[in-house]
Amino acid sequence: MTKIQCEGILFDLDGVLVDSTPAVARVWSWWANVHGFDAEDTVRRAHGRPSIATIRELLPHADVEKENSEVERREIEDVEGVVPLPGALELLQALPQNRWAIVTSCTKRLAHVRIRAAGLPEPKFIVTSDDITKGKPDPEPYQKGARILSLAPADCVVMEDAPAGIRAGKASGARVVALQTTERDELLRNAGADWIVKDCAAVKFAASQEQLFLELQNAQAAFR
Repeated sequence: MTKIQCEGILFDLDGVLVDSTPAVARVWSWWANVHGFDAEDTVRRAHGRPSIATIRELLPHADVEKENSEVERREIEDVEGVVPLPGALELLQALPQNRWAIVTSCTKRLAHVRIRAAGLPEPKFIVTSDDITKGKPDPEPYQKGARILSLAPADCVVMEDAPAGIRAGKASGARVVALQTTERDELLRNAGADWIVKDCAAVKFAASQEQLFLELQNAQAAFR
């Protein structure tokens, strides 16, 4: 059992709290096929980053706002198979509402659609791609997430599944727990994760007035 003391928790959404992998793969595979890109590579590139960043990277001379709007529209309409990941609902229901935030690369509309589709509690605090100028792996999203909790990033623990998000969390100054829900352990370690666990079901907590005490079950220390 690994024990961590912190003051707040910053959760990524997709791959940490919500399993949206089938829907994401369907939409990005469609987009890749339309533009003649390899579908598997495109889905991988899009993972954990704002969609507009992937579009800008692959189609630098296109109308990226138009392309992004169509991707968002399709993702909002496609909620088939969007479900909570193991332990996510129980963990969010147990945590004090003012001690956690969701920090996601989704737009605000898409984030709330997926939160509702998965039956998760609406967060009191949320940071989306609409709220920042630089997306993951830049530290800005997690810096802002800590700020809305009135905390320093160093006082927070980030829960992530994507290398881009892990890098963002570490660059912000937070500690990062990586989940084995979407990526290989090697990629999680290389991105800088501090610990690796299976999913949110492996995370338990106790709270005092000022502190959260997290217990990670069967955690791997991701020494690099």
